Amino acid sequence: MADRSRLQQNPHAVKEPREKNLEVAIGRQVRELRKRQRMTGADLAAQTGISVGMLSKIENGVISASLNTISALAHGLRVPLVQLFAGYEEERGCMHVKAGQGAEIERAGTRAGHQYNLLGHIGSNNSGVVVEPYLITLDSSSDRFPAFQHEGIEFLYMLEGRVSYRHGDKMYDLEPGDSLLFDADSPHGPEQLIEIPARYLSIITYPQAR
Repeated sequence: MADRSRLQQNPHAVKEPREKNLEVAIGRQVRELRKRQRMTGADLAAQTGISVGMLSKIENGVISASLNTISALAHGLRVPLVQLFAGYEEERGCMHVKAGQGAEIERAGTRAGHQYNLLGHIGSNNSGVVVEPYLITLDSSSDRFPAFQHEGIEFLYMLEGRVSYRHGDKMYDLEPGDSLLFDADSPHGPEQLIEIPARYLSIITYPQAR
């Protein structure tokens, strides 16, 4: 049983809404930070060398400030430059795959008769994590079981059939509804097909290359 005291993230939490217009997002951040520091527009203008009129236009998001101006504002507000972009809503990736349309791909296990259908893929993202969800099918032709090893964490969820699955020196009898979460750097893979066809979800996560 998982230690719930260690699971600190609220999966239902909603972040403050972000602004999709960059100029408006920067302006709101500048105004909020200025007021938080109890500075008037004249105070910040004097510290940055920006006119009060220009500062007002920036805070209202009606002009696109240069990078030099944004840098001066960050310096005047005593915050990192990137903080002025904190309220901007970047486009976030999403991929919808209809039933039966997951792309069949070649992986190391394919040579052993395992069928891999990739259920989605998001490329470079801000999370720093890559997630690869697969639907894996094993049938009577899956007569050879190599031991896999790769970086990251893997999660299996059994959908159909029954397999004896190895992780390290331990064996796990998996049937529909069972799951297995493990460090994928240890040798792992299906050891024996008990009931076929066998189908399970395999979700692999690992650090994104920088």
